[in-house]
Amino acid sequence: MRTDISATDGVRHFSELLNNIRYRGAHYTIIRGGKPVAALVPLGAGALLPRMGDLESIFQTLPHIDSYDTKFVDDVLEAIKGQPHLPTDTTWD
Repeated sequence: MRTDISATDGVRHFSELLNNIRYRGAHYTIIRGGKPVAALVPLGAGALLPRMGDLESIFQTLPHIDSYDTKFVDDVLEAIKGQPHLPTDTTWD
């Protein structure tokens, strides 16, 4: 599990954080301005990849689309319409 830490506290306790990461396998999420901006994790296979346990925090960082914000959806639909059509017959048969 990751522990949230402010950027200020991260600077003040950087050496301690590195020791916790190296010897205890600790994971830290650096928070700046109320938002996650970086992660301090041990190096190793898969250490930098998100895990299923991180899914909730990942979803919380995504922008929310509500009924008042339909311009994004309209832009996506318009972009889809502008895509070229794929040929129906192929020479790969």
